[in-house]
Amino acid sequence: MPAQAYAGKECVCQFRKGICDQSCVRDMLETPFYIACLKLKGRRCLVVGGGDIGLEKVEGLLACDGDVTLIAPTAHPELEDLAREGSIRWEKREYAGATDLEGVFMVIACTDDSEVNIGVFDDAEQRAMLVNIVDVPPLCNFILPAIVRTGPLAIAISTAGASPALAKRMKREVSDLFGEEYARLAVILNDARGWAKGTLPTYQDRKEFFEGIVNGDPDPIDLLREGQETAVLAIVESAKERAAAALA
Repeated sequence: MPAQAYAGKECVCQFRKGICDQSCVRDMLETPFYIACLKLKGRRCLVVGGGDIGLEKVEGLLACDGDVTLIAPTAHPELEDLAREGSIRWEKREYAGATDLEGVFMVIACTDDSEVNIGVFDDAEQRAMLVNIVDVPPLCNFILPAIVRTGPLAIAISTAGASPALAKRMKREVSDLFGEEYARLAVILNDARGWAKGTLPTYQDRKEFFEGIVNGDPDPIDLLREGQETAVLAIVESAKERAAAALA
């Protein structure tokens, strides 16, 4: 449960301070997070907790090709299905301690037992592992932002744990703002990267080439919204010709 829920009550977060003064929550809001995208393909990821939130976290890890193990005595029916089809490993038991973290790259805990969650955090921290205790920001050394995915685009939205509800609202609004046309433009530009790397000698040359397309007139996003992909491809070819001519 979020530490905010325990103001003036027994603290269940990072150091069991006795009475929760919410100082750990304030610390999280003042922490500058280093934003990164993790490559999870083939890496072992552990989820402790088999409820609705566990399902959400497992699905997110599978979407990034993580090698997922679930530890939970019972599990959501959809998690049972994933285990049955072989998409995840399900160890039908309680978390057993530090030995469960051997060879694990990342662990996410989302049980309804605060002592288990704290134990997972402590065990992972001792091993300098990535650990996230869902909805308890002080028991996380990384946080999971709300993600908008459209094709190759991924837009992360975070409130540093202050308000997941606000992050979800922002996710909806960002999703409406950046639609399929942005994903399609990303693919088109990626197709031009090989040419740019092989033809344009400097980073600055390549930067000007791509920015000239993205920020040009006519706007490629507007064209894609109108279904004029051929016109965008023509813009890219014209940009190639101009860039090559400038080098001659």
